[in-house]
Amino acid sequence: MIQLITGAKGKGKTRYLLDQANESIRNADGHIVYIDKNPKHMYDLNNRIRLIDASRYPLKSGDEFIGFICGIAAQDHDIQEIYLDSFLTLAKISEDSEQVKDYIRQLENIGRICDVSFIISISMDKEELDPDLYDKITISL
Repeated sequence: MIQLITGAKGKGKTRYLLDQANESIRNADGHIVYIDKNPKHMYDLNNRIRLIDASRYPLKSGDEFIGFICGIAAQDHDIQEIYLDSFLTLAKISEDSEQVKDYIRQLENIGRICDVSFIISISMDKEELDPDLYDKITISL
């Protein structure tokens, strides 16, 4: 399953994502992973949530990012949710709606195979996204 949190930069997507992850861990049966572009939010997350600082890894493209996600999902079969903050920056992709849609579809397939939900913040307004993704938007700020 894919959930998108959309909106321009500075609208509060990260705070919403952090709150949702912290709320989710209270009732989680499995593990929760939060992937961020830096370790800044380490102390904002419950200590049971695994924070991964993606800047520590040499990711250069969207395809490498998908491989990175596959590696995370493959190493821990108990992952229930993966939170992706600042998706465009993490995935090294542009705001091109077709490219965004392609990578979100790839994450959706990974989620189906590994039984993992992805909760993604993306710095784009709803109207900038491909209409095929509208049903995945949880909140648009």
